[in-house]
Amino acid sequence: MPMEPPVFGHAAVATPHHPASETGQRILIQGGNAIEAMIAMAATIAVTYPHMNGMGGDGFWLVADKSRRVRAIQACGPAGSRATISALRDLGYDEVPSRGVLSSLTVPGAIAGWQIAAEMARAFGGRLPVALLLEDAIRHARDGITVSASQARVEAAEIDELKAVSGFAAHFMPSGEAPKAGDRLLQPALAGLLEQLAHAGLDDFYRGDAAREIAADLDRAGALVTREDFRRYEARLREPLSLALPGVTLSSLPPPTQGLSTLIILGLAERLGLKRAGGFEHLHGLIEAAKRASAIADREIADPASMSADPGAFLTPAFLEREAAAISMARAAPSSPQGAKGDTVWMGAIDKEGLAVSYIQSIYWDYGSGLVLPKTGLLMQNRGLAFSLDARSPRALAPGRLPFHTLAPAMALFADGRVMPFGTMGGDAQPQILAQLFSRYRLGEDLATAVDAPRFVLARDGKTRKSVLQLEDRFDESLLNALDRAGHPIDIGQPYADSFGHAGALVRHIRDGRIEAVHDPRADGGALGL
Repeated sequence: MPMEPPVFGHAAVATPHHPASETGQRILIQGGNAIEAMIAMAATIAVTYPHMNGMGGDGFWLVADKSRRVRAIQACGPAGSRATISALRDLGYDEVPSRGVLSSLTVPGAIAGWQIAAEMARAFGGRLPVALLLEDAIRHARDGITVSASQARVEAAEIDELKAVSGFAAHFMPSGEAPKAGDRLLQPALAGLLEQLAHAGLDDFYRGDAAREIAADLDRAGALVTREDFRRYEARLREPLSLALPGVTLSSLPPPTQGLSTLIILGLAERLGLKRAGGFEHLHGLIEAAKRASAIADREIADPASMSADPGAFLTPAFLEREAAAISMARAAPSSPQGAKGDTVWMGAIDKEGLAVSYIQSIYWDYGSGLVLPKTGLLMQNRGLAFSLDARSPRALAPGRLPFHTLAPAMALFADGRVMPFGTMGGDAQPQILAQLFSRYRLGEDLATAVDAPRFVLARDGKTRKSVLQLEDRFDESLLNALDRAGHPIDIGQPYADSFGHAGALVRHIRDGRIEAVHDPRADGGALGL
């Protein structure tokens, strides 16, 4: 059985890597608010967990203030001005390459998100300078980090693929071997980039000396993103999507993220009347709801500018009632194969004033594109993979267009005053994992049990390429038999495997201000606080 979740009296953070949690705790001790703690954690974890995220990727924020207003920051960059279908087809590609410079065809948005977040932090009384928030990240990059167990688990086949990409081996494999747990990794060029941002300000990443160096390296590598693309880019404040259920309102990010999927699953689960966490009806209902949500996401979610449907239309009571009525609680419906991976970090923070943050930062696959820029040590994402080279697709590649994002942090505001930021990594499966975590908690499991509990993910069989229901090898055999009888094509996965996500959550209780906080035992982190 999992331990009771840590409980803090005033403020807390939760991350998948201990150094980031330590950074967040330090900022809280120094009087920083939850947003300032998150900026600092985002910088630290970009250095210390580089296979999962980085400054060359994107980020999405949800911030709930003590008045219970939820704000969203969309910090994902568009395709570069050279990123056209014809440019890739002329090079002989029928789809966007999975690694290398051509997979990194979008502007990194994460740092622009830090900028907006820093402005928001000041509006809520934050006074800590950016240089202080970046201190730990600079130190870890300059003095070295200890390679985590998670980083060492990246498959040898992926490392073989990555080491052919410009800059990867020199940066991450200085000994010529794949990183092993306990190895020391120095990142002096990345430390220099962070020091430049600490000195000149975060905007330098897009419009200053840092931007010049980044763009020059990208140009030499043959990138489809230009310095002018960097100069024009800004993150955006967005209205979050929300879903009201009895006793709680849930929020997530609108398209181009799949936040809509999380809300649809939980809206359908409510209408299916699921009662006992972990039983057949609970799992079967969530699985079938996830299939319907995934079909909607695949059909509808793209750059909002190219979408014909209003996302809110899929969250109306009438729509959810119709979808729920189509679900059989006895038989499994067919589903399309899923399996887009996404190696990402979710982190949460709540401060003594009740300001709560749910944040995801990502470079998409393990190590993203693998491209490391020599002058800055910047590891670039491969989010370009989300684009299609079919001009008829709503996700067709075009300059200035936003890619589809698997990233979907979440926030729950309960009628009794509790606030709950929660999230996970997990690629396509993120909404499924979030629905399992939240519904378990809502059905009475404590926070640590809900995060630790065995999970399912809808996946693609590696041999047949057909859809399978992958189940963590910790479920009761009678439950597996019941799911099999219902027609679910079952595949058993290793317990606590990364493929079942790195999830976390915090809950602040309004009555006494205490905060429960927990992060996934499948990762390398945990919760710290005051």
